[in-house]
Amino acid sequence: MPGSRPAGVLVPLFERAGEAHVILTKRPETMPTHQGEISFPGGGLWPGVDTCPRDAALREADEEIDLPPSAVDVVAELDTLATVGSRFTITPFVGIVDALPALVPNPREVVKILEVALSELLDDEAFHEEYWGSPDRAISFFELPGETVWGATARVLVAFLAHLTALP
Repeated sequence: MPGSRPAGVLVPLFERAGEAHVILTKRPETMPTHQGEISFPGGGLWPGVDTCPRDAALREADEEIDLPPSAVDVVAELDTLATVGSRFTITPFVGIVDALPALVPNPREVVKILEVALSELLDDEAFHEEYWGSPDRAISFFELPGETVWGATARVLVAFLAHLTALP
């Protein structure tokens, strides 16, 4: 998208009790964009620091929740998507975390870390779509206990879960 800023997000996956989980974060109300929203660890590229969106995703996961890049095996890159309000072009990266370290939220960027079972996201009761705007555009929502995931994060989850559950 012209005038947008490149960004990377990490879709961190880990196993607990034989079940796959994804890590999400809740942003504080004090953030300049997407206040209070549920998101993946990630953010915009820093010139001179990041060479690509993958670097930004891994750096931000380390800064936001203390997930070191060395603990993540990036196994896939999902389709890039654009946000309208904050004007980011986001590239999501799926990363496997074999030994999940103790995660610590950076209070400036994260007020809560969510560890969500993929089965919870795949539950029919968790997902719904609404149609907004003119022309109508589908907005996806995942209802989790006490939280709603929507916007770019929900779009990434929909794409990821579609890849995960695609029939051969």
